[in-house]
Amino acid sequence: MATKKKALKKAKLRHAEYYDFQTIQDQLYADSKNGKQFTKLVEVIASPENIRLAYRNIKKNDGSLTAGTDGRTIKHLQKLSDEKMIALVQKKLSWYVPQSVRRVEIPKSSDPTKKRPLGIPTILDRLIQQSILQVLEPICEAKFHEHSYGFRPNRSQEDAVAQVHKNMQLSHLHYVVDIDIKGFFDNVSHGKLLKQLWTLGIRDKKLLSIISAMLKAEVAGIGFPEKGTPQGGIISPLLSNVVLNELDWWLASQWENIPTQYPFKQTPNPNGSPTRGNKYASLRRSNLKEITCVRYADDFKIFTSNYQSAIKLFHATKDWLKERLGLDISPEKSKVINLKEDYSEFLGFKLKLIPRGKTGKGKTRYVVQSHVREKSLEKIRQKLKVLIHDIEYPHNDVPNAYEEIGKYNSYVLGIHEYYSMATKASTDFRTLAFPVQKSLKARLRNRIKTAKEVKKNNIPYHIANIIKEKYGKSQQLRYVQGIALAPIGYVRHKYPKQHKRSINSYTPDGRLEIHKHLNGIDMKVLHYLMRHPVEYRSIEYNDNRLSLFSAQKGRCAVTGRVLEIGDIHCHHKVPLEQGGTDEYQNLILVCEDVHRLIHARKPETIAKYMEKLSLTSKQKKKIDILRSLVNVESC
Repeated sequence: MATKKKALKKAKLRHAEYYDFQTIQDQLYADSKNGKQFTKLVEVIASPENIRLAYRNIKKNDGSLTAGTDGRTIKHLQKLSDEKMIALVQKKLSWYVPQSVRRVEIPKSSDPTKKRPLGIPTILDRLIQQSILQVLEPICEAKFHEHSYGFRPNRSQEDAVAQVHKNMQLSHLHYVVDIDIKGFFDNVSHGKLLKQLWTLGIRDKKLLSIISAMLKAEVAGIGFPEKGTPQGGIISPLLSNVVLNELDWWLASQWENIPTQYPFKQTPNPNGSPTRGNKYASLRRSNLKEITCVRYADDFKIFTSNYQSAIKLFHATKDWLKERLGLDISPEKSKVINLKEDYSEFLGFKLKLIPRGKTGKGKTRYVVQSHVREKSLEKIRQKLKVLIHDIEYPHNDVPNAYEEIGKYNSYVLGIHEYYSMATKASTDFRTLAFPVQKSLKARLRNRIKTAKEVKKNNIPYHIANIIKEKYGKSQQLRYVQGIALAPIGYVRHKYPKQHKRSINSYTPDGRLEIHKHLNGIDMKVLHYLMRHPVEYRSIEYNDNRLSLFSAQKGRCAVTGRVLEIGDIHCHHKVPLEQGGTDEYQNLILVCEDVHRLIHARKPETIAKYMEKLSLTSKQKKKIDILRSLVNVESC
């Protein structure tokens, strides 16, 4: 799970390189940092490079296969030619009227008995939202507060949990104000949100009217909303952060941003954050109430050092949310907690401070103790129950269950990766081990074997490297059809760590912390291919040309020689007229001479190009394979 997210972040940066959009995003970020006001953003949003990049970013999302009210998915878009799709988006942006939004309800993660409404725009509206997001995000990132972690590039739940640990254990802020905003996404004021975007420097009136239209898009079967940001839209998470960014800065103004005669040093800490030790020491001597906040989307915690300050903060924040943002809190879920006495829940965990020895000054030392929340454990148990059922009864009546076993292992690895941040993760998952083993034994009966049974009966078995690495020492390993199952009860605690603050998708130095630039590839040629798509070919075909150029390191797939402008041919392995597609797997980049040889039928033509290319036996074998796919004889 974590690896997939990390790969996705790298992929988005790589896509921006393909479409030469990084420079534009870097400039938007730098200008926003310097307080620039943006009045001509729609022109950037409607640029062909940005639209192509938006298509690239959404086509691999699982949600791209989910249809909106028009019944269309990414498969419909990918059939359009490059020129037609760009013209379609540009025309719609010139006078934007969104199509109706499809409404679906899914179980809430916090309470599966309750439903969470999702609004699913049509695939074309999602493409437009992605185009807007790619321009707005760098502008907003420059203005967002560092204590906000949800739905932001290079920030995660682990960062938020690590900051909570720091506030509790190192900063000795033992009181927390838990505030639950009642129906946050359903109650955001459209007018207030647009004013907040204006305050951030987004002053393109045409763009603001487009965003306003998105917010007011008709929800099929319900009508036109007067408030709220529809969950399910690509741009909704960014807009929710814009709304609550004002709260972050207001809370910071109550303590950490108060001016002192000891400003923080410009020399950053090892993680890239500024050094504020002198400033905070000065503020503590002033007897002001010390507060700080950690926010992940609409889930936030305010920390302080004493009960009186916590009570004042509770009421002040409640009033501020109502007066400034028009939002109410949920009385039954909002409270002040003494972390030395009670647990506080956050992102699937419950955290508390427990005494652990003495400090050098003889005072009691407190450390964080965290558990997996009971509701989270129950949700995991129910999900495992379904996955075990799928192993017993594989989809499509396939006699083996390799795919279902893979899904089971993937799920267990994912939840272990996440919940291992709990100090008591091992204890909590041990409570799941017995019922899960019981369920496996009852449902799979003779198919499930222990490691001893596998070895004793000489049953062929396979254990994936990642399973071996993480669970190889566990005695809870079980095998189904000779494939090892990840043991749910075997997990080790790992301390949550924050990413370096110097990591930034919108500065050249910040990107070096994430991935290396494309090496050994002529970017001029890559960008030439991007700006000169093959006419009348689909957007999918032209997008995959760029992926192939990168994957092949800019070289011919047969001869290995460097491909130059004017000598780059994208070949369909299986021709379109024979049922081939524009998918990546069916395409290959070759030089013109190789392409002619693949399709040549006359003996004299074949001889001409064979002599011209001077192919090795290995290269000739590649040619023969490619010729066989287009139904011509070997050379």
